[in-house]
Amino acid sequence: MTIAITGASGQLGRLVVQSLLRKVPAADVVALVRTPATSSVLGVETRQADYDDPATLDRALAGVDTLLLISAPVPGKRATQHKNVIGAAKRAGVKRIVYTSLLHADVSTIDLAGEHRETEAALAASGIPYTLLRNGWYTENFSASIQGAVAHGALVGSAGDGRISSAARADYAEAAAVVLTSEGHVGKIYELAGDVAWTMTDLAAELSRQRGRAIPYRDLPAGEYAAVLSGAGVPDPLAQAIAGWDVATAHGALFEDGRQLSTLIERPTTPLADVVREVLAAQVVSQG
Repeated sequence: MTIAITGASGQLGRLVVQSLLRKVPAADVVALVRTPATSSVLGVETRQADYDDPATLDRALAGVDTLLLISAPVPGKRATQHKNVIGAAKRAGVKRIVYTSLLHADVSTIDLAGEHRETEAALAASGIPYTLLRNGWYTENFSASIQGAVAHGALVGSAGDGRISSAARADYAEAAAVVLTSEGHVGKIYELAGDVAWTMTDLAAELSRQRGRAIPYRDLPAGEYAAVLSGAGVPDPLAQAIAGWDVATAHGALFEDGRQLSTLIERPTTPLADVVREVLAAQVVSQG
């Protein structure tokens, strides 16, 4: 069985390849990337796959049995790009697609959810057996916030007391590898999230504990938070989007307590404290 992974050179894709190599021979794994010449370190066959060039997708998916479609990185282009991949998969005779969607994509108020819903609908219409991995937030998404909080002495946001069921990126990668290499997942929708939900106040408290000084959380109106982000160099549209994600978080968009992720990987998800420790250690190294 040949398993292919789109976006295999990305942060999630690399971890999925590593997880797969602990389960299947390297000969069974194909990394689909935009520029194969820069991805040889993955340790598996690489093939060019440009989301915007269906011809490359047709070649890349030849002989593939199972495809992990990792969500494309650029919002606004994802739905069309994903449909290009799904169309090529159908032409190539791919037998199963596993897609990394968004937590509660069908009802989520996060603006990113629309393209995920559109992709899920395209998968349903394709006739190809599929599985949805609706991934919650990666704890690593908060790396910039953590670094900024340490630099400025306060963590800021607009998430209020919203509970965030995040998990480490490696947890989600491991779950994808499990689904790709085992039976019984066709037609399933997995709402994947961390075991222990936390708030931004909890994150500030963990930061304070690890840094040995008080780093409070300051909740701001969305407009003020977006202005802070813009002042820090975040492009205005992205700053507005991030503030909007926080508002959705305040209303429960990132909370999930079904523990389907830890069930799939057969271990607890990575604690918040562990990721904070890694982010702080990386910050020290970069400054050194």
